[in-house]
Formats: sequence, structure tokens, C-alpha cells
Amino acid sequence: METINPKNANIGDEVFVIYHNPHTPTVANIKPAEIVQHPKNPNALALFLNETFHTIEDDDALFQTEQAAQTAYNQMYEEDSELY
Repeated sequence: METINPKNANIGDEVFVIYHNPHTPTVANIKPAEIVQHPKNPNALALFLNETFHTIEDDDALFQTEQAAQTAYNQMYEEDSELY
């Protein structure tokens, strides 16, 4: 998978993420997000997604293109569907 290392992200970069709905964990969508200055920590970056700031975690998968995110999504959920 083509992911972006969060340590190489810059303010203003547009990235794509596979976002799991916190209210319905079985629902996931590909969403665009922007890399921004963390609002409470000037030495950190955050994702601005769905009008909300999200701390970037080491295990977050950030994709440079929507197609790369779609490919990862398809691989992830095709493998899961084979289990059932």
C-alpha cells in the first residue's frame, strides 16, 4: 500500500483516509482530510476531517491519492469478506 509516513506530512497537504464511523463501527468510508497545525500543540500536526481536528497517530494510514485509499479499502474488506 502507498501510505504517507505521518512524519513526512506537511501543513496544507491533502490526504485521504479510511474513516470508520465512531457511531457505527462497521461503516467505513474514504474521506479527504487536510494536514493542519494541531490546535493545542504547536509542535504537532493534526488531521482536519469532517470539520474536526484529529490527532495523527503512528498507526494511521494516510494516502496520497483517493485511488490508493480505494485500493487499500478494497484489499482490506475483500479479505474480511472471505472470512464469512
